[in-house]
Amino acid sequence: MSVVSFLLYVFVTSFTPGPNNIMAMLFANKYGFKKTLRFCFGVGAGFFVIMLLASYFNLLLHNFIPKIELPMMILGAGYMLYLAVKIVTSKNSENDDETGKYNSFLAGMLLQFVNPKGVLYGITVMGTFILPYHTSNVSLLFFSLFLAVVGFMSTSSWSLFGSMFQTFLSKYRNQFNIVMALLLVYSAVSIFMG
Repeated sequence: MSVVSFLLYVFVTSFTPGPNNIMAMLFANKYGFKKTLRFCFGVGAGFFVIMLLASYFNLLLHNFIPKIELPMMILGAGYMLYLAVKIVTSKNSENDDETGKYNSFLAGMLLQFVNPKGVLYGITVMGTFILPYHTSNVSLLFFSLFLAVVGFMSTSSWSLFGSMFQTFLSKYRNQFNIVMALLLVYSAVSIFMG
C-alpha cells in the first residue's frame, strides 16, 4: 500500500465540501462550536460504523453495487436536497429550533447512512487501499477508527471555521445559507455526474 497515496486520498476526500462538512459549518455558525461538537461526534461514530461495514462487506457490496447504487444515490441526493431546502427556509431568529434538532449526535450518525459520498468513500478506500494489504480484524478495526477520527477532524475543522466567523456570517446569514444550500445541491447533483 502506498501510504502517501492513501493519506492524500483520505485527507482530500474528507476535508472537501460534502454534507457532513457543510452541515457542521452551518450548525457552528448558528449555534457555536461547542454545541456543534455533538453533531461532529455523531458523524465520527456513524463514519466508524460505515467504515467497519465497508471493511467486512466490501466484496459482498461490490457484487450488488449495480443493484443498490442507483437507489442509494437517489436517497442520498434527495436527503441533501431536503437539507438544502431546510437551510434556505430556516428562520434567522436565535430561538428558531427547526434546524437545531438536526444538530445532534444521532442526526450526525444517521446522516452517514444516507450520505453517498461517505458510503462510496468507505467502499473505495477499503477496497483500494486497505483490504488488498490488511485483512486481520485488528487492522480493519484500526483503519476504521483512523478514518473515523479523520472524519471527526474534518467536520470539527469546518465547525471551527463556521464559529470563528459567526459574527461576520450572522450579518450575511441569508446569503450564507443560500451558498451552503447551493453547495449541498451541487453535492447532490455531482453524485450523478461522476
